[in-house]
Amino acid sequence: MQEFKALQVSEDSEGKYSSVVVERSVEELPEGDTLIQVNYSSLNFKDAMSFSGNKAVTRQYPHTPGIDAAGTVVSSSDASLNAGDEVLVIGYDLGMNTSGGFGQMIRVPSEWVVKLPSGLSQKESMILGTAGFTAALCVEKLLLNGVEPSKGRVLVTGASGGVGMIAVALLSKLGFDVVASTGKQEAHARLTELGASEVVDRNVLGEENTRPMLKEDWSGAVDVVGGDTLSNVIKSLRYGGSVAACGLVQSPSFSTTVLPFILRGVNLLGVDSVQLPIETKRRLWDKLGAQWKLDQLENICTDIGFTELDASLAQVLKGGANGRFVLNLNS
Repeated sequence: MQEFKALQVSEDSEGKYSSVVVERSVEELPEGDTLIQVNYSSLNFKDAMSFSGNKAVTRQYPHTPGIDAAGTVVSSSDASLNAGDEVLVIGYDLGMNTSGGFGQMIRVPSEWVVKLPSGLSQKESMILGTAGFTAALCVEKLLLNGVEPSKGRVLVTGASGGVGMIAVALLSKLGFDVVASTGKQEAHARLTELGASEVVDRNVLGEENTRPMLKEDWSGAVDVVGGDTLSNVIKSLRYGGSVAACGLVQSPSFSTTVLPFILRGVNLLGVDSVQLPIETKRRLWDKLGAQWKLDQLENICTDIGFTELDASLAQVLKGGANGRFVLNLNS
């Protein structure tokens, strides 16, 4: 019986949640044709929600969270995957209702598995993780909808988080004039290092404005905030501009009129990284390991082990993360 370490979150009879690092056996893992030894994972807001007992994310406990995982194949019935292959898994049901990357072993369907691009290490892939992959999806959607550096500056909201920082770095790498919006003064220097030409306080964009349209300012935007911020971004897009929306830090609801859409021809682009077809995931991961490879990944990373996991998840849940937490499951 093969045993491994994993974070286990449990619910008691009074509906309270607690976590502990336990020894589990491979036989306890869910069904799946591919067994993977996990070496690195990363922390996302969805992980923090599962950790705190949010039933909208995880229905049944005890449970091991972790929606991201990178490691090596132990065994697989899929002929395209061999023992020792370096792989990563993000999205689908991993870490939600399937035992996730905060354990040293996972068992998943081969249809969830991406072979690690040659240009990325396992750790680098998890510095990116779901957050970095989502940022890349946003940038790709903007490019496909005609947003280009010559058309003016672009905005990234919630820029001190994982999606935001990687979006800033990637847009800057591609030649855009990037403005970053954040409420964290301590993140300004890092965002400038990543390529932001200007950092603005989130309150500038986050307050309710009842005007149906605002001054044209952004050729494009990546928004992880939602709420009044997204409303104001839509109202201030330049003619033909687009905003890629992928988050709800401020609110899942927003209010606007049709006027920006029918008078300025702007686009609101939805972005999902969870149920995306695996072929699309593989293609974009290959790009992140090649022409979109970022040099500054270590600069946005905080390394943690099992002993720091609880405190780090609590920090993420409170919105206190500055960059990315990467979990080394062998430390």
